[in-house]
Amino acid sequence: MDSLCPARLDFRGVLSDVCFAIPIVSTESAVVATPLLRRNISLMRHRTLRQYDPKTGVSISTLAYEYPAGHNVAEHAHGADQLVYATRGVMEISAGQCLWLTPPNLAVWIPAGTRHRIRMSGTVSIRTLYLRRGLLPRAPKICSVLHVSPFFRELVVEAVRIGQLRTTNHIHRALRDLILFQLRNASPIPTFVRLPEDSRALGVAEAFIANQADAPSLSALCRKVGVSVRTIQRTFRKEVGTSFEFWRRQVRLMKGIELLVAGRSVKTISAEVGYRQPSAFVELFRQTLGMTPRAWVAALEAQDNERDRNSGRRSVPQLYRTTEVRK
Repeated sequence: MDSLCPARLDFRGVLSDVCFAIPIVSTESAVVATPLLRRNISLMRHRTLRQYDPKTGVSISTLAYEYPAGHNVAEHAHGADQLVYATRGVMEISAGQCLWLTPPNLAVWIPAGTRHRIRMSGTVSIRTLYLRRGLLPRAPKICSVLHVSPFFRELVVEAVRIGQLRTTNHIHRALRDLILFQLRNASPIPTFVRLPEDSRALGVAEAFIANQADAPSLSALCRKVGVSVRTIQRTFRKEVGTSFEFWRRQVRLMKGIELLVAGRSVKTISAEVGYRQPSAFVELFRQTLGMTPRAWVAALEAQDNERDRNSGRRSVPQLYRTTEVRK
């Protein structure tokens, strides 16, 4: 499972959904996820699900879910590569001992066969693309977070509206090619942290992630869980590979990037991740990513604009106005 957690995201290119939900075809519908049978849950924990994989003649299949706040999708895997995207709300996706937070401006690439879990911190609208294996050569072999431009978002929403992109339909093929172009050129976002396996250390980690704004001390977190500071420090170095302090900075950075992409100000972000002064967050950001938060956001927006121009965005509306889309 450790191979699922990248030490860093240093590639350019490419960048779950199932189990407790009822799929919907239209993104305008509002179907709330409901539990499936216990037998299906048990099967999900031990088998790779293939019922949502693209069938013969289909390059990309899709699903849409509406999840209530606090919902948990049990660990499972799929036979197809996935792009999991939330048009509303924030997902917490974990694979192995790695955790990713993904607001509506980000999506997660999950390679086929990767076991993962999803938690909804609030109400979440998930739109998932299942890509036929081999459709995207040189795709990442690990879970990766990618930035979703406004144009990319509309492509995903349209694909989900159609349901299945068929290889015999030229409109579907055009949409497929636009999606693949976006995936090949998506900007990877370093928003993940490794979690410890030890239950006490995991309790400390989860307590901090849930309450960053109050900036609780390590000793206070340890008292809450009922473990010594020395034990937690030793466990983090052994299981996570870093000190607790370094891990805490990474969590703050992950949350900060999530809020930056969502358009929040540096001042607001600094307070939400537990810094009294914005300069502390700016320095953390600069040390890690080599630029200030403002410069990073500007670079991301410039990449989006360039990618959208190169993908022939202006030709798409006319294409869909003049041709009826059918399954």
